[in-house]
Amino acid sequence: MASKASIGGHPVHPILVPFPIALWSTSFACDVIFYFQRNPSLNLIAKFMLAAGCLGAVAAAIPGIIDWLSIKDSGVKRIANWHARLNIIALIVFAISLYFRMGIGAHWVNYHLRIPFLLSLLGVILISISGWLGGELAYKHAVGVAPQHDSPEEEAAKVRLP
Repeated sequence: MASKASIGGHPVHPILVPFPIALWSTSFACDVIFYFQRNPSLNLIAKFMLAAGCLGAVAAAIPGIIDWLSIKDSGVKRIANWHARLNIIALIVFAISLYFRMGIGAHWVNYHLRIPFLLSLLGVILISISGWLGGELAYKHAVGVAPQHDSPEEEAAKVRLP
C-alpha cells in the first residue's frame, strides 16, 4: 500500500522518524554520561535534544497518522495501533523529562538526579519497541510502501508466451 503522505512518490514518515529517535537517543546518552561525570553542559544538551525530539516526533506523527488511516487489514491495524500507542507514551515520557529540566520541574532534577535518567531509559526502551513495530509495518506488511513495478527494460526482457 503506497503512502498517502508522500512527496513525489516518497513517503514522508520514514524521512522524519530518524530525527526524534536520534535526538532522544542522544539525550539519553547525555544522561548516562552525566550520571557518571556530573558535567552540567550535558544536562543542557540533553534538554535541547529532548525539546527538538518532541518537536520532531509531532512532525513525524502527522504523516504517520495519515498512513495509519489508510490501513484496512485488522491484524496490521493492531500492530499499527501498538506502534502509535508506544510513540504517544514515549512522547509523554520525554516531555515529562523535559519538564523536570525546565522551570518548575527543575528543582526535582537537582535533588533527584535519577528521575531524568530513568525517564530517558524508559523512553528509549519505548521507541526501540515502537521502531521494531514500525519496521514490521513497513517491511513485513508494506504499509506506506509503493508496490514495486518492473522497469520498461525488465518488462521488455520478459519472455512472453502466446
